[in-house]
Amino acid sequence: MTLQDQIIAELKVKPSINVEEETRVILDFMKNYLKSYPFMKSMVLGISGGQDSTLAGKLAQMAVDELNAEGGDYQFIAIRLPYGTQKDEQDCQDALDFINASKELTVNIKPSVEASLEALKNAGIQLTDFQKGNEKARERMKVQYSVAAANSGIVLGTDHAAESITGFYTKFGDGGADILPLAGLNKRQGREILKYLGCPEHLYNKKPTADLEEDKPQLPDEVALGVTYEAIDHYLEGQEVNEQDRKVIEGHFLKTQHKRMMPITRFSVHELIR
Repeated sequence: MTLQDQIIAELKVKPSINVEEETRVILDFMKNYLKSYPFMKSMVLGISGGQDSTLAGKLAQMAVDELNAEGGDYQFIAIRLPYGTQKDEQDCQDALDFINASKELTVNIKPSVEASLEALKNAGIQLTDFQKGNEKARERMKVQYSVAAANSGIVLGTDHAAESITGFYTKFGDGGADILPLAGLNKRQGREILKYLGCPEHLYNKKPTADLEEDKPQLPDEVALGVTYEAIDHYLEGQEVNEQDRKVIEGHFLKTQHKRMMPITRFSVHELIR
C-alpha cells in the first residue's frame, strides 16, 4: 500500500460522490448527534464568507429545520467573528443570507486579541505576525465555545480532507470543534454540494484564504501551501499528480500528523504513518 493509499484510507475520501446522497448522510449525522444528547439544543459556527463555513453553516441550518419539523426545538447560531473590519465582509453577508440561520451574532475579536498580545508583551513574549494569526484563530474558537456554552450547544468545525491532509489550520483554533460534518470531503466535492444547494456561485468559486496574517492580507491558501487544491483533490481521489505536487502534499501530511491526533499520554499507542 502506498502512502497515498494510506492517506486516502485514513481521511476516508471517495473518488467521487453522489451529491444528494452525501448531503443526506451529513444531515442525518448532525441530527443524530444532537438527538443523542438531550441537553444539546443548538449548533454554533463562525461564518467567514468562504466555501467551508458557508457549506457547514447551510447544512447545520437544514439539519435544525428538519429536527424542528419533527417536533424538536433547536437552533443554529451563525457568528461573525471579524478582526476589526473584514475586507470581504460583503461575502460574509451573502453567506449569511444564503444560510438564513436561526440566530446571528457578531463578535469583534480585535480587542481580545490585542489585549492578549499586550499581556504577552508585558511578560516578555513578542509574537510574530504569523503567530498572531494563530492567536486570532484561537480567539475565534474560544468565542464559539462561549456562545455554545450559553446556548446548550455544540461547536461545528469546517475541517475537510483537503485541509486535513495539509494540516492547514490552527491547532486548538479552527482545528478545535465538537463535530466535523465535512470530514471525508475534498474541496471540489464541497463545491459540488454547495452548487446543488443553490449557493451563490461567487461564494463557492471564491479563492480560499485563511486571511490571518496582516503582513500578507488575503494570502491565498494555495500560495501558502505551495500546491493547488486541484492537485490536492486529484491526490485524494487516487489520481496521479506530478512528482513535485506529490512531495509537497505528502510533506505537509507527515509534518502535521500531530494536529490530527488527540493529545498524547504516556499510555497512548503512538503510531505514525511514515
